[in-house]
Amino acid sequence: MKRDTTLSIASVFAAALLSCTAAQGEETQKFTPEQIAAGAEIYSDNCSPCHGARMLEPGSAFNLRNFPHDQRERFISSITRGKNQMPPWGDFFKPEQLEALWAYVVAGEPAN
Repeated sequence: MKRDTTLSIASVFAAALLSCTAAQGEETQKFTPEQIAAGAEIYSDNCSPCHGARMLEPGSAFNLRNFPHDQRERFISSITRGKNQMPPWGDFFKPEQLEALWAYVVAGEPAN
């Protein structure tokens, strides 16, 4: 009987974990294709020299394909304040441009 209870608790926990993972995946869905495309353009113009074209082959810079999708504030802070070898961009980008960059990093390369 105790084993059945343990299995039930484990099943409930696993289901809750899966629903949280699905909810995080839905966050990607809230970005519009236009927002992702704008982020791709901003990235190409400003970020690709260090982080690689299309977020590929970043060399010594941070691989943005591995950036945790639940750390938006850290992403914004890294851009505006700088981090390690990355210089601070301050208020160079408008808030909607930062959001577009975030959309691009989270969603990845837009479909052609």
